[in-house]
Amino acid sequence: MKLEEIIKQNLGTIVDVRSHAEFMGGSVPDAINIALNELPERLEEIKELKTPLVLCCASGNRSGQAQHFLSQNGIECYNGGSWLDVNYYKSQATE
Repeated sequence: MKLEEIIKQNLGTIVDVRSHAEFMGGSVPDAINIALNELPERLEEIKELKTPLVLCCASGNRSGQAQHFLSQNGIECYNGGSWLDVNYYKSQATE
């Protein structure tokens, strides 16, 4: 299934890996904020989230790092790239 469809159909959880300050400046509706540097210590919490996870950040760099780390830990996840792109797909949701 394509990433856009996962987002539009709300099939997983959107995780924004930007800093809390960046997240507060604007974010995808219903996304949760877990900063990239917090992933290791919050791994058990992350494992409880509805998968697949769609990871986003400002440009796709940090979400790419997060995707690598989480997939190494057996979590189904995708790099959604920029939160603005994810937000665009979310706005087309078929809820």
